[in-house]
Amino acid sequence: MTHVSATRLLPAATVARLTQLVHAEGATTRATFSPLDASALAEIPQSTPADVAQACAVAQAAQPEWAGLGPAARGRRLVEFHDLLLAHQAPLADLIVAETGKARRDAIEEIFHVAMTARYYGQHAARILRSERRPGLFPVLTRIDVHHHPKGVVGVISPWNYPLTMGFSDGLPALAAGNTVVAKPDAQTMLSALAGLELLREAGVPEGAWQIVAGPGDVIGGAIIDHTDHVCFTGSTPTGRLVAARAGQRLIGASLELGGKNPMIVCADADLDAAVDGALRGCFANAGQLCVSFERIYVAREVYADFRDRFVAAVRALDLRVGLAWEPDVGTLTSEAQLAKVSDAVEDARVKGATVLTGGRARPDLAPWSYEPTVLEGVRPGMACWREETFGPVVALYPFDGEDEAVDLANDSVHGLNASVWTADQRRGRALASRIRTGTVNVNEAIGATFASMAAPMGGMRDSGLGRRQGPEGLLRFTETQAVGTQRGLGLGTPAGQTKEQFAATMTKGLRLLRALRR
Repeated sequence: MTHVSATRLLPAATVARLTQLVHAEGATTRATFSPLDASALAEIPQSTPADVAQACAVAQAAQPEWAGLGPAARGRRLVEFHDLLLAHQAPLADLIVAETGKARRDAIEEIFHVAMTARYYGQHAARILRSERRPGLFPVLTRIDVHHHPKGVVGVISPWNYPLTMGFSDGLPALAAGNTVVAKPDAQTMLSALAGLELLREAGVPEGAWQIVAGPGDVIGGAIIDHTDHVCFTGSTPTGRLVAARAGQRLIGASLELGGKNPMIVCADADLDAAVDGALRGCFANAGQLCVSFERIYVAREVYADFRDRFVAAVRALDLRVGLAWEPDVGTLTSEAQLAKVSDAVEDARVKGATVLTGGRARPDLAPWSYEPTVLEGVRPGMACWREETFGPVVALYPFDGEDEAVDLANDSVHGLNASVWTADQRRGRALASRIRTGTVNVNEAIGATFASMAAPMGGMRDSGLGRRQGPEGLLRFTETQAVGTQRGLGLGTPAGQTKEQFAATMTKGLRLLRALRR
């Protein structure tokens, strides 16, 4: 089969225009290659640590004016960005497919998610950031006002798997809160992030308010942490620990979305057709290269064989291809390194006794780094894919006896990012969900119920990270909360003419009265 030519998707003029947006003063470049056919896509200018410091200085200089617009005016620009994303979705999807190799449906969903993020914070930031009155020590006499001030410059270090979503879902609420942004997208997917930046500036966000730098994390990542006031990182748990440690040395905040080994539970009363459909989406979106995708499916023993047979048949029927058409269900892995990691994990399981129910093969006839959607059975301790995140189109099936066992199995991981529960009894499903130690749990849905609901916070527990994106939490993490107390009349020191002992007795009576009044 002839490979799709990625170079035909991206006119040279488009590439040249986008690469000019990188904040890099030197002549050093780095080539990027398309997973569609391994052809060269672009030469990306490379930033130095000095370039990062300069980009942060530009963002810092722009921040007071941007914050001074107020949340309503900033919000209007984010809503305009929402409209521009939808208007330009076709060429954006082409670009994302060319850089990542994902199916077009997955690329479009990524654009929709960024648009929804922009609209949510554009429309709700003013309400979330509004100063509020809270009860003071003494009614009438003590007034407390709580304000939310922007932190300053936010650094965003984002991965290659969802270049638009991960590149903007942290930075947009940072902008809405009055901060400016310095972003370092992954080297593989710079063009998608730069195309988003181009639209952001067209929406009215000043040039200085969002800067993009390019380069390896071990070269410029530290400079981003050293010159910003809050850092967001999405990637592996080991690297996240390094980011947190360096941020801790400066006592700045860090938001970290890290690895996952996400479980799905199928109860005996579940609608199996719906559960199979959810598992297909939850396991194989973006060829499994998704932090919230499922690599472990636990099925009630009573329906295990039925679910397994239906699921395997559905996986075999998936359309595995690459290109710009809408028909493919699953695209390709994004790099040679990902292909090696997935292939090694499956082969390790096979050699140690696991059964490959379907898939388990690389498909270079389709694309250089393509790999079949794979379902395993009999995965046990000692196999790499028992505990480790594969981050590819690979899932293992396990039977369970009783829901307590299902919860215990789901929680038997150092990670805690996403989970899913399938049952006809939604109340029971929510009760089970509350017992699973993950940041999000979807009942009778794989991912979208939480991830596509912008008001729902999203993030990890345990080794899956710190902090939350989305919802009010995703905005307020970029602010410094300030309390202003105003006291009138009665002071809080020892009144003239009273001993300290007498003042203590007076305060005791006052506190008892306040308790009685506020029962």
